[in-house]
Amino acid sequence: MAFAITLGSRIATFGVAAGLLWLGICPQAAAGDWPELLEGHGGPVRGVDVAQEGREVLSASFDYSIIHWQLGDTNPRVVARLLGHEAAVNSVVFSPNGEIAVSGGDDGTVALWDLGSSTLIERFDAGPSKVQEVTVSRDGRLAASAGWDHMARIWDLEARRPGPVLSGHTEHVNSVAFSPDGSLLYSGAQDGTIRLWDVESGDLVRVLHRHGWGVNVVRVVPGGEYLQFGAVDGAVWIIDADSGDVVRELGHHDGPVLGADIHEKSGLLAVSGADGHIRLYRIADWTMQHDHANPYGPIWAVAFSPDARMIYHGGLDDYVIGLQVDPPLEFEPAVGEFPRRFKPVDEMSLGEQQFARKCSVCHTLTPDDANRAGPTLYRLFGRKAGTLADYPYSDALLESDIIWTEQTVSELFDKGPDVVTPGTKMPIQRMRSDEERLALIEFLREATAGPVEDGEGTPR
Repeated sequence: MAFAITLGSRIATFGVAAGLLWLGICPQAAAGDWPELLEGHGGPVRGVDVAQEGREVLSASFDYSIIHWQLGDTNPRVVARLLGHEAAVNSVVFSPNGEIAVSGGDDGTVALWDLGSSTLIERFDAGPSKVQEVTVSRDGRLAASAGWDHMARIWDLEARRPGPVLSGHTEHVNSVAFSPDGSLLYSGAQDGTIRLWDVESGDLVRVLHRHGWGVNVVRVVPGGEYLQFGAVDGAVWIIDADSGDVVRELGHHDGPVLGADIHEKSGLLAVSGADGHIRLYRIADWTMQHDHANPYGPIWAVAFSPDARMIYHGGLDDYVIGLQVDPPLEFEPAVGEFPRRFKPVDEMSLGEQQFARKCSVCHTLTPDDANRAGPTLYRLFGRKAGTLADYPYSDALLESDIIWTEQTVSELFDKGPDVVTPGTKMPIQRMRSDEERLALIEFLREATAGPVEDGEGTPR
């Protein structure tokens, strides 16, 4: 429970968590105190983390990038846009000292970043499938990753080398969490189990809990006595971290649970789901304190600000959204857009619908690429592949002799990027319908042509 009294221009915030009384003095809540939006990504936001000290945020996106933010009293500042993954980035976390970051993505790699110099230190091969989540031990020595190759992996951050590979799950591993002392690792997977591992040896200690439905999120409750997990069936549970016995069912989301964060000092737990809800629980008695509904789609990631006044979250929008929870506003309007640019509507032509569905998540039609995962398609036809300045093309496109024409664009979607441009970063997708493919090409020829400049004649 939390309540506030005003002391001049400041607020004294009191709360009770895990049997303790805590007091925080903070500036009077105002719209500009914590930013409500962190704008700069070119695709949906998959991961968010807030530094334990100061006002720094990391966000991971479908646009292949991580943004390192510095939050001022009014406008957030982009410290750096970190590029190194070759596919969507699903998860990113600060080290406890805030000096490095660890990330994992759809390219099957775990990346280590120096945040002081904004450089990529190391990129580890984490198997043939996507890395869904990464985490770091409390002492900052180790990282762990959850992979869709059915494996969890340990990484030695001091020696910068791989550690044990944890093999035993029979489906995608979605979440990993260290015990408080870092000697054990909990993993949750699509096979419906939570498993307990010895970190040093990589040996399975035991299958801790069998839920039946896929487990998407596992978090260790402060103190290490309990685990919180969320599942594909929308269930939010608390179990004993040693025996695996159920302690309490907190409730159900109307769809899979996707994200969770625990604020140790305030004793608060935030859980998000595919139903667009963020639910706030008090750990002391496991009662729900707040239920915020966002009708604009799933919420993949949630993270508390250091003082627990805000929850930053990411979803289908191209930005991170801040939700004020302490003191809670009487009415907090949902922030987001619908329909998104990649959701076709009936008013669109068939070709524009295909562009919205197949292309718009990664590409713009204007000279500005808007930080999206792929290069702009502006003046696409007649352009040699891999030739736009300032875009980090894969070697496959840099070495390609392809000229983009109606024929080559058609082949790209008919046969697939993995066949036409093997090794490319472009997601594999095909359009078997001749009608839809030709409609897309017709739309692209008109929409990407740009204005006619003197001496050019008719745009191609």
